[in-house]
Amino acid sequence: MGDPLRGAAVNAERLLGDTSRWHGDPAGAALAAAQLEFLTRSFENDPRVSITADFGTLHALRMARLEMRRQIGMPASVPGEVAEANLRAAATALREGSTARAETYLSDCRYGVIQRLTDMPRLARVSEAAGFVSSELWRGGSGRGFRLSGG
Repeated sequence: MGDPLRGAAVNAERLLGDTSRWHGDPAGAALAAAQLEFLTRSFENDPRVSITADFGTLHALRMARLEMRRQIGMPASVPGEVAEANLRAAATALREGSTARAETYLSDCRYGVIQRLTDMPRLARVSEAAGFVSSELWRGGSGRGFRLSGG
């Protein structure tokens, strides 16, 4: 078992670099959105990265979260932990073939959320944030960056 933050950061470019890859896969899009919520919250609150991370990375993640939420119709007022949990549960429900259950998990979103997840376009700010996270992960040096191997 690895560190969830390191795993999310390592996979950020694959999951979020081009969100149009999830076109036709609403479960994949929901999971990618959940990972973005997780990364943003981690860069805001996890002392392993919040203290050492470049401000540009956190800003990029916050802008990406807003862009993703606009795309799927989720209000900015939904707390990050709630958004992440609901998106993960919706992804599971969609993988299990239950659109109705997924819509229940995403009841905070505007009507048509499953269709918006299905029609996921490339989101420029999300792509930019994925690049920032990748750079942050690998930059290290002089106590900066987040090398999470030691926790």
